[in-house]
Order: sequence, then structure tokens, then C-alpha cells
Amino acid sequence: MDVRRIREDFPILRKGDIVYMDSACQSLKPDRVMAAMDLYNNEFPACGGRSVHRLANRVSIAVDEARERLATLIGSTSAENVIFTKNCTEALNTIANGLGLREGDKVITTDIEHNSNHVPWLRLKDRGVGRAFAPTVDGVLDLDAFQEMLDPSVKVVSMVHTSNVTGTTVPAKEVISMAHDNGSLVVLDGAQHVGHAPTDVTDLDVDFYTVSVQKILGPTGVGLLYGKEDLLKELSPLSVGGGTVGLADYGSVELLPPPERFEAGLLNYAGIIGAGAAADYLLEIGLDEVRDHETSLNRRLWNRLSSMPEVDIIGPDDPGLRAGITSFNVKTMGSHDAAMILDEMAAVLVRSGMHCCHPWFQSRGIAGCVRASMHIYNDERDVSRLSDALEDMLSTFCR
Repeated sequence: MDVRRIREDFPILRKGDIVYMDSACQSLKPDRVMAAMDLYNNEFPACGGRSVHRLANRVSIAVDEARERLATLIGSTSAENVIFTKNCTEALNTIANGLGLREGDKVITTDIEHNSNHVPWLRLKDRGVGRAFAPTVDGVLDLDAFQEMLDPSVKVVSMVHTSNVTGTTVPAKEVISMAHDNGSLVVLDGAQHVGHAPTDVTDLDVDFYTVSVQKILGPTGVGLLYGKEDLLKELSPLSVGGGTVGLADYGSVELLPPPERFEAGLLNYAGIIGAGAAADYLLEIGLDEVRDHETSLNRRLWNRLSSMPEVDIIGPDDPGLRAGITSFNVKTMGSHDAAMILDEMAAVLVRSGMHCCHPWFQSRGIAGCVRASMHIYNDERDVSRLSDALEDMLSTFCR
């Protein structure tokens, strides 16, 4: 992978004054994505799917093309199974509220879920829907414990595909096979997986899959909900209104088939078109190369951090299990303080806190952590700058 060339595609990196390692929160956007959005705003800034004039037709075609590209990115055999949402959060809320779970039903998640895959299921307790949490050890799912938790009451298994804290990836095919043998549906939160490694929802045989486009080099305010065709037909939409209706009268309504029935109101057309451009960009680079590049950087960073006795690394000892995410704590310093000092001392931008995984941190008595998350535009120099800055910080404040 020619990282030097790739970096030239990102305007903020052309300035050369920062090290951006907060891609698990939001990735940077290449010129191509912004150009695609500008093309919409400048040449056909109209509404798709309603009017029949030339500008509206261009919007509809561009949205269809973006849907096709994103379907290819995640391995869906049909673009009709890909629904546009605002983000993973909206997609997961749609699933949780649309499956019609009832009293006595149970949902299993891991114990290290983002709040977006925890709170929507938690709120179903008002309906009598139970919860269970499959344990992880250093972020690695305990498959034997998960197997023991499965019983006829478990209607849904909903898990993060790749953790935004440890960077570890669940053995999705095994989880899905075990859950299906139990008669359970499977939801995967792909926010930290898609764009960093090959994803094939068809091969996985997953029932529902979610994506946040701002994490795959695309714009904010766009997400994806993938679902199997038969399940989408039965899933109740979270919102209805314009764009979702075939015909309505004063007493009844006929909803359109998926994907339209889930896409109420005017969509973020510029964002969707930009998302299609982001998918093309990643597919051209190759997701195998992206995965290998991030893993290589993570090994380099782990080697440096593991040599610092003042630093505790969160997650498994094998950096090969942690994708492009390395989370750590400085023993004598809060995570926010450490992140701010790294920014001030070396313009190294990382995230700090509980990363929306509050139950996991609270249950372990950890106040948060520093998270360095990498993408295609990071290189060995970035790893060295973070590591050197951390050494300087430790020498100045902790030794």
C-alpha cells in the first residue's frame, strides 16, 4: 500500500501538521468523497424519488448507484437489501424496535457493546424482554460461555463485529451458526469492521448488519442497515411518512416494499452519493491490504507501548487480534489529561474516555482509556510520533 500517495488524497493531511489517530470515532474524507458531494450540490441539487424532471432523475440514479456500490462493499447480493439510515445507532434502533419482541423473549449481546447496541435492547425491558451478556476476556468472546447461554427464549443475538475499545473481532461465522442452530436471529454492529477488513454478509449468513459511513471515509449523517429480504419484509419501520408509502387514505396506508419503506422523508442525498464514492475508494485499495496495513502498524505501536512500564494496554497481548485499534492507560494520569497532553505536545489526536462502552468500563472499575485508532492514511512515522510523544510525556509528568 502506497501510504504516501494515499495521504495526498486527504486535504487536512496535506498540511502535514497533525497525526490523526481518531478514525474509530470518525475517519477522514478523501477528495473524491467531497467532490462527489459537491457534484450533487452544484449540478443536480434536487429531490430524488418524487419529481420526474431531469434533476430529480439524476438524483434517483445517483442514489441507486451508491446503493449498489455499498452493497458490493459489504457483500450483499442485492442492493434492495441495503437501507439508508443516519448511522448505526438508527439502524440498531430500527431492528430492536421493529422485531416485535415480547415478554419472555431474550436478547444476548457481549459485555463490551457500544451503547448503540446496548441501550436499544435495554429499553425493551419495559416489554418484559430479557437480556444476557456473553463474557469477553481481554475483549475476546468466550464462545463456550456463549454456547451455554443459548436456549429457546433467546430470539436475538446482537454483537459488535469488531470492538471499538479493544479492536478484537468476534468469530462471526461460529456465533451465527450457533445462534441459528438455536433458532435465534443474529445482528452484527459493523461500525468498526467495514472499511478495515473484508466484509461479506452473504457468506456470513448474518440476518442484519449495520454500518456508519463516517467511519469508512464517508460523510457524517449516513448509515446502512442490511437485512435478509424475508426479514426486512417483516420488520416494522422506525419512522414512516413521505417516501415510504405506496398509497394512503384517511383510514389506512399501504407501505412500499424495502428498502423504501424504511427511508422516510428526504434523504441525505449528498451524503449518500459521497458514501458511494467512499465505497469505491476502499474497494480500489482492497480491504485485505487495509487490514494487513493496520495490523502491521498496530504491532509496531504495541511493541513500543509494551516497553513502557507506566502504560497499561487494554485488550489481548497479541496485537494481531486488535485490528487498527490500540487502547491504553497511563497509570498515574487520567485518560483525558493524557489525550490533551499528546495533542499539545505533538499534535497527536487520539480519543479518551469510555468510548460509549460505559457498562464494560464501570464493571471493571476503569475510568476510561486513551484510544489510538488507525486507518489507511496512517504510517510508521505516525506510530513513532505517538510513541515518542508518550515517552516525552512520561518523562515530564510521570517519572
